[in-house]
Amino acid sequence: MDRMFRVLGFWTGIFAVLFMVGDMHSAAILFFAQTGIFVAVSYLKLTERVYIYIFGAYLTVFFVGFTYYTTFIMQPSFGH
Repeated sequence: MDRMFRVLGFWTGIFAVLFMVGDMHSAAILFFAQTGIFVAVSYLKLTERVYIYIFGAYLTVFFVGFTYYTTFIMQPSFGH
């Protein structure tokens, strides 16, 4: 299970670099932070159950944050 967190770190790192190239610096910083957290957690040698709990907590925080952002912050654009 620790290897899967390294895989998550790899992919969030790829996204962070792509956000940097696209001049989306706030998203890049967020994804670099996620990369660091995923890689750091992967080297803790926890049990598989704890890794699942951490991933479940991560998904919960993500979905709550994403729902808040899309509901209250994001401005809808119609056309151009």
